[in-house]
Amino acid sequence: MNFTFNEDDIAFQDAAHRVCAEVLKTNAARYDETREFCRESLDALGELGFWGMNLPEQYGGVEISSIAMSLAVEEIAYHCAATCSSLTAHFLATDSVLIGATEDQKQSLLPQCASGEKLGAFALTEPGAGSNPAEMRTRAVRTSDGWHLTGTKHYITNGAFADFLVVYAKTDPDQGHRGISAFLVDRHTAGIEFSSPEKTLGLRGSHIYEIGFDCVLPLDALMGEEGAGFATAMEVLDRGRVEVAAMSVGISRAARDASLAWSKERIVGGKPLCRHQGIQWMLAEMHAQLEAAKLVTYKAADARDSGQRFSLESAVAKLVASEAAAKVTDAAVQVHGGYGYISDLPIERYYRDARITRIFEGTSEIQKIIIGRAITA
Repeated sequence: MNFTFNEDDIAFQDAAHRVCAEVLKTNAARYDETREFCRESLDALGELGFWGMNLPEQYGGVEISSIAMSLAVEEIAYHCAATCSSLTAHFLATDSVLIGATEDQKQSLLPQCASGEKLGAFALTEPGAGSNPAEMRTRAVRTSDGWHLTGTKHYITNGAFADFLVVYAKTDPDQGHRGISAFLVDRHTAGIEFSSPEKTLGLRGSHIYEIGFDCVLPLDALMGEEGAGFATAMEVLDRGRVEVAAMSVGISRAARDASLAWSKERIVGGKPLCRHQGIQWMLAEMHAQLEAAKLVTYKAADARDSGQRFSLESAVAKLVASEAAAKVTDAAVQVHGGYGYISDLPIERYYRDARITRIFEGTSEIQKIIIGRAITA
C-alpha cells in the first residue's frame, strides 16, 4: 500500500467529524422514522462547503485529495447514511459535468453546485437497463425546436428535489453504447413527471424516484459532445464506487463502535458481554472486516488521484467494503440480541442502510465481472 495520510487529510476528516456530530446525527433517526427527505442535513453541509468536495477550486470546490474526500464521506455515513447517499448522488451529477461538459457549461453550473445552491441528480438507470446502461431506451432526437427527450428513468436519487438532472439518452440507437449522450435538464422543464418517492428498506431520508420524460430541451442542453455520454458515465461510476466504499466503511464503523460499547456495558452471567469468548470472536471478525475495507477503499481513493485508470481498484473497494458492511451490520444485530432488532437503538437501521451498498453503482456481481476481466486480460 503506497497511500499516505497527510496533515490536511486528517484535519479535513476531523472537521467533518465535528460537523457531522453536530448537524447530522440527531437527524438520522428522524429521517428513518418519518421518511422525511434529508434536506436540512444536506443544506447544513452545503453551507459549509461539503457539496464541493469533489470539485477543483476553479469551479468553487474545496480542492482536497480523494483520500480526504473518502474520509469525509466515511464520517458523514457514520452519522447519517441517508444524507451521505444524497450527497454522493449529487457528486455523480457534478462529476458528470466536470468530466463531460464544455467549459462554458462547467463555469455556469459547477460553482453553484459547490456552494450548496444547486442540487444535482444522476439519471442513468432505467426499469429495463440497470446493470447494463447500453440497453437504455430513453431517446433524444434533434428537432428544429431542440432535443425531444422521451423515456423513463428509475431509482434516481434526489430526483424531485434536484435543481438539475444529468440525463443519459440514446441519440443514435444504431451505435449501441457509442450512441449515448448526456443532457443537462432543469427539473422544472415542462413534460417531466416524478413518481412519489419509493418506499425503501433503508436510507429512508434519501429519496429515489421514477422519472418520465416527454419534453423538449434547448440545443445547448447537450452536455459536451454527442455520443460521449457512455464514456462519461463509466468514468463517473468509477469515482462513485470509491464513494460507496467509503460510505460502507462509515456504516460499518458505526455498527462496530456501537457493538463494542454495548458489549462492554451489557452484563451477562455476571460479567461484561465482551468477556465472553464467543462475542470476542464476533467483534474480532467485525474489526478485521472493517480494517480490510478501509485499506482497499483508501487504496482506490489514492488511485483516483493518480491520473491513471482506476476501474479495477474502485471495483475491488466497492465489492469488499459493501460485502463487509453486510457482515459487520449483521453481526452487530447479533451482538445486541433482541435489542438489535428493535428501533430503540440504531443497529437495525445500520443493517437496513448497508443493504443497498451491494446493489447501487453496480451490484457486487457486476464488480466481480469488472475485476475478473481486468485480472485475466
